[in-house]
Amino acid sequence: MAAVNANQPPESHPLDAPATTSASAAGTGASGTHGDAAAGPGRPSGDGSGVLVLAGTPIGDVRDAPPRLSAELARADVVAAEDTRRLRRLTQALGVQPAGRVVSYFEGNESARTPELADALEGGARVLLVTDAGMPSVSDPGYRLVAAAVERGIRVTAVPGPSAVLTALALSGLPVDRFCFEGFLPRKAGERMSRLREVAGERRTLVYFEAPHRLDDTLTAMAEAFGAGRPAAVCRELTKTYEEVRRGGLGELALWAADGVRGEITIVVQGAPEAGPAELDDEELVGRVRVREDAGERRKEAIAAVAAEAGLPKRQVFDAVVAAKNAARGAASRGGAASPGGSGRRDAGDRGGDG
Repeated sequence: MAAVNANQPPESHPLDAPATTSASAAGTGASGTHGDAAAGPGRPSGDGSGVLVLAGTPIGDVRDAPPRLSAELARADVVAAEDTRRLRRLTQALGVQPAGRVVSYFEGNESARTPELADALEGGARVLLVTDAGMPSVSDPGYRLVAAAVERGIRVTAVPGPSAVLTALALSGLPVDRFCFEGFLPRKAGERMSRLREVAGERRTLVYFEAPHRLDDTLTAMAEAFGAGRPAAVCRELTKTYEEVRRGGLGELALWAADGVRGEITIVVQGAPEAGPAELDDEELVGRVRVREDAGERRKEAIAAVAAEAGLPKRQVFDAVVAAKNAARGAASRGGAASPGGSGRRDAGDRGGDG
């Protein structure tokens, strides 16, 4: 992909600007300061019915901005942005200036600012919500404001835009007819593993966001929870100059990531295999658990991993292991062959059943 100059405006598009747009909208707006910028009273426009507009923004290449975004920026009474500095760079690239007030709306102030914006909506304001990249509410601020607007009976609409989730799915080479978006995993190792094991048997393709400095640990945990051979794709810097899609098994990808990876990351993991209970009997399940135990895994971890590989409930594998253990004890108590070191073993060469 050719390098993109973020300051180069895209080709002009006819803007579907509503009749309520002020003729001087392009000449007024944010002062360009970082943080909240008051560019006038933010007086509600239209017929008094407030509207919340969720607008998608580019995930990398500014030329992917939807043409309607410029129209909404020039029309909204209030623009709520996850990062007002990034919004300023975007509007400069688009050659448009917000007509109304620009306020910050991010994770740290979302709880406090939501009621304020909801009140403005109820008073008839047109509020435009944008995040740093992609669609608001999808692993970004927005859900609380949408919920508040819905609760108050306020109209919510959208200007669809780029999505890292859908772009990564399309490029992954993995099944996309059914998928499940899991967002970011917990940062703590124990919580992360617990979350992964919850979906280890999920048949649908899984999509995750991850920070580059945690990618190595996350892929290693995925290889343990899902199986090292589970197909996956790591999508990096989508739509940007150094876009890369690395495909392979989770174990292979974990080794690749150990050298360090930079950029925005989206991980796509193929769903659990179609293997069912009929294809793996209890003896084979127990054997797989023992192999993992011999390699140093704790029994609980081995059972969880085998269950994930087989696409079975952990309880089913656990019951098989317990049944095998009880059967071995019963055989030993009857004087049959027991495990090495057992008191009931008669002869080192006797590996039969009940002697």
